[in-house]
Amino acid sequence: MPEPIRPLSGPDEAIETLGERLSPVDTEAIRPSAGRVLAEPIWADRDSPAADVSAMDGYAARLTDLSEAGELEVTGEIAAGAPSGPLPVGGVVRVFTGAIVPSGAEVVIRREDVSESSHHIRWADVARQQPAGANIRRRGENAKAGSAILAAGTCLNAASIAAAANFGAARVTAFRRVTVSVIVTGNELLGVEESPQPWQLRDSNGPTVAAMVEARPWIELKRMTRCGDQPAALRQLLERCLDDSDAVILTGGVSKGDHDHVPGVLAAAGCETLFHRLPIRPGQPVLGAVAHRGQLVLGLPGNPVSTACCLMRIGLPLLTKLGGRRDWRPQPLAVTVANPDDKTLPLHWMRLVILGAATPATGPTQVERITSQGSGDLVSLGRSEGFIEQPPGESGPGPWPFFPW
Repeated sequence: MPEPIRPLSGPDEAIETLGERLSPVDTEAIRPSAGRVLAEPIWADRDSPAADVSAMDGYAARLTDLSEAGELEVTGEIAAGAPSGPLPVGGVVRVFTGAIVPSGAEVVIRREDVSESSHHIRWADVARQQPAGANIRRRGENAKAGSAILAAGTCLNAASIAAAANFGAARVTAFRRVTVSVIVTGNELLGVEESPQPWQLRDSNGPTVAAMVEARPWIELKRMTRCGDQPAALRQLLERCLDDSDAVILTGGVSKGDHDHVPGVLAAAGCETLFHRLPIRPGQPVLGAVAHRGQLVLGLPGNPVSTACCLMRIGLPLLTKLGGRRDWRPQPLAVTVANPDDKTLPLHWMRLVILGAATPATGPTQVERITSQGSGDLVSLGRSEGFIEQPPGESGPGPWPFFPW
């Protein structure tokens, strides 16, 4: 007899319990690409800036020369991309933003603070009052050579790719993309393009799961397929998916009905179920397991709102852990509800909302609840922009955690 599954307190404990059993996928060398996750830090190959450079268009000068009345001779010019030499005594050098400051210069006077002639400048009192180092970006003030500029677990974006390029990271070590297979179960399901009878449904869960995972560049959707409520066929398909996928997401068949075969099929395929049923609505029958090679297996309830909420709330953080991200645990925004009610449940209640007006700058964003007829209401799901999670026994305006689609 298998050990009974320990009841869990809610989504966060489910994520931690299953996350402890998951390890990030293997690594590969790639060109830095948006959405990919670093497996190793990127190191500074030189100081940044690599020399003292001017932060302004202006004139490099010594403070002692500025303390005297009169004018100074312009002895040269340095543009960005040109080398520099020493600053002549009693003179200034015209410099441009990003240009190397000549050695001996203690300050850069902004061009707008001087009067210019062909070969001389005169300066206003404000220039004479500049402290040492004014308008000079010192060598290494951004980063010293050998320091880590991007940590392992960073998800690359335009900003981090810019930093990587600055330090010569033409190739980086990243976690490979997490491969995901999706199995949608149910005899009643047809393709989106088909015309169902009243006792049939077009499959909306498959497109929902595909849209969520394909929106993340560090995930590769290996396959999306449907299977009827036949245990032998489902096991064969599951084992095929486990052969080449890091995660398998199933929808439907996880409850206690006579045609809910997913729990038994997972056990027969050697998967270890870590939780089955959580105190949540919608999605109470959700199931989390690990397969023999440490793959994630997630069984989502078949009702479409349950599928969407459970994948967002539980599945995506676990896929993020597989992908090697540092910030894989949920970090939801806190919001208040503009149209609260006094309803409570003894469960973690995920309620569909749309974005409302923003509160003052010191407060959280507001959302508005939308009317929903339950976990099968695709109309309300389609109108929503995410959901709030209302803790057991609590009601009112919040603030509550908000999970946007």
